Parts: sequence; structure tokens; C-alpha cells
Amino acid sequence: MRTIVRTLTGAVAAVGLAFAATAQAVDITGAGATFPYPIYAKWAEAYNAKTGVKLNYQSIGSGGGIKQIQNKTVNFGASDKPLTEAELNKDGLMQFPAVVGGVVPVINVEGVASGKLRLSGEVLANIFLKKITKWDDAAIKALNPNLALPSANITVVHRSDGSGTTFNFANYLTKVSEEWKTKVGADTSVSWPAGVGGKGNEGVASYVQRIKGSIGYVEYAYAKQNGLNYVIMQNKEGEFVKPGLSSFQAAAKYAEWEKAPGFYEIITNEPGKESWPIAAATFILMHKVQDNPAAAKEVLKFFNYGFTDGDKMAENLDYVPLPDSAVKLIQKHWSTNIKGKDGSAVWQ
Repeated sequence: MRTIVRTLTGAVAAVGLAFAATAQAVDITGAGATFPYPIYAKWAEAYNAKTGVKLNYQSIGSGGGIKQIQNKTVNFGASDKPLTEAELNKDGLMQFPAVVGGVVPVINVEGVASGKLRLSGEVLANIFLKKITKWDDAAIKALNPNLALPSANITVVHRSDGSGTTFNFANYLTKVSEEWKTKVGADTSVSWPAGVGGKGNEGVASYVQRIKGSIGYVEYAYAKQNGLNYVIMQNKEGEFVKPGLSSFQAAAKYAEWEKAPGFYEIITNEPGKESWPIAAATFILMHKVQDNPAAAKEVLKFFNYGFTDGDKMAENLDYVPLPDSAVKLIQKHWSTNIKGKDGSAVWQ
């Protein structure tokens, strides 16, 4: 399958005042996570129409985004795997969350409609460990006694690139399967026991669409946009929940941003009867000392627009906007941590 690198730019603005704004605007560049691409694209279109500023974002995966911001080839990197304070300090970086979404198992199983198959965390882990290889396995049938399951082979589809979606999916599996924790672990890239790899959320979605008997994992917006059949998951409280805005919100409320050093926060397998078990925040990475303060300020203005004017756009795509308390913390973080070479604050 050909590699897909998606680059977004804001829509062409109207003639007149927008043209004047564009002449003075500092366009911004970013690269990284495919998980938030749908909402960044929507924000970019609206922001360009309002200000004339274009966002050029390469949806190449979290691993690529981290490398590009480390190499200073973009104004910001994007990663669904948060970096620790030690990792940030090593490269002179800071990070902040942008939105919360959900990683969703998706399937292509004959006769099984979307939202009908139930899985537990343990069974999901055993599928990806290649311990369960048939759709009519006893463990799957026990969770779905009234579902006609075919005696078909299971094909696992996973990410082939460095991926924050993979990190959060694998992180969840470490919390529900001791065997996964000890044999595979959690990172942006892992040694998969089985399956075929797709590039980006787009690649995984494409493979699941085409391969009969397959199961993969994608950010929920990709499942909706591609008409993929999703799985109902059993959460920490033993409840079976559907993916969507309300179950992502239920998990997101457990994020304690004010206590998280450097905004390092992982929200998989959170408590709550309505919580989706594989919720995840996505993060923006920037250098603390900016070679180009004007471009850095435009990045912050763009994300501030997302925080203040983009909530409805996020919710329409089933992303959870950050609460006002978290936004205020982020804005304070900007003003104290991002500076020009002369030491002056980029955001005031």
C-alpha cells in the first residue's frame, strides 16, 4: 500500500480584508500525530478564513512529529504519547494537551454489525497476542452468547509507524493483561506478536475496510469517517460501553491536569461506569527558546483559537474539548515557558 502523508492547509479566504491579512500573516508548520488530524484540519479551515493564517500540518504519526520538532524542522510537533519532564528537558521542549479523544477497536467480520460485538480488555489483548485466532473462539462467544460468530481467522491490523495511538492502545493493554505488559509493553512502536501494519490511522482504517476477518484500532473520527464497525468495550467497572463523545467525556474528567508534571497525563482504563477505557489526550510540543518568536506566537494564537472558539467543532467530531481550568493552566504555561532568545515571553 502506498504511503499516505496528509498535509492540511486552511481554505482559501474571501477576497478583500482576508487578502490583506494574508499578506501580513506568518504561516505555521506542524507535524506528527494522525489521531487529532480531523480536528486540526477543521480548526485550520476556520482559522484561515478568519485570519488569513495557514496551518501546514503533516499527519505522519507521533514518532515523526517528535523527531521533526527535535530537529527544528517545524514550528510544533504533535504526539499522542506525552513526554516525561526528563524527555522534554533533554531537548529543551515543553508540551500541552489540545483535545481528548478515544482509540477504538474496529472490525470487519461477516454478519457482525457495528456496536454489536462485545470485548473485554483481556480478550482484546489475547487477540493481539495471537492467543485467540478465530472469531468463534470460546472466549469471544462467552461475551457474545446471542451473536452468530463465523469460524473465520482473525487478522490483526496495527500501526507500522511510530504512533501515539499505538502507545495509548498498548498502554491500555498493559493495564488489563499482565502477559501483554511483560511480553510487549507500551511505546509508540512495539514488537507486534501478529498482524499486518498500516501507515497512520488512515492506513489501519484502509486495511480493516479491505481485509475480511480483520480487527484494528483507530481514533474514533476515522472509524466514523470510513464507516468502520466498532466494538463495544468492557470498562474498568465491568460495564460495556460504546465509543463516542459522552463516554470519552466520562473518562476525560479524571484527568488531573493541575497535578500533572509537564502535563504528563495518561487516561486509559479510568474508573466510572460510563467511561470509555481507551481514552487519550493529544499533545503539542514546542521549544522553550524560540528562534522565530513570531511564528511561535502564531502557533499559540492558533491553539488559543481552538480552545476559545473550537469547542463545538471538536464535539462534532467526537473530541472532548479541554475544560476552562485546563486552558488557563496552559495559557500560564505558555507565558512562563516559551521565550525568545532575548528572554522575552512569546505569549503575554
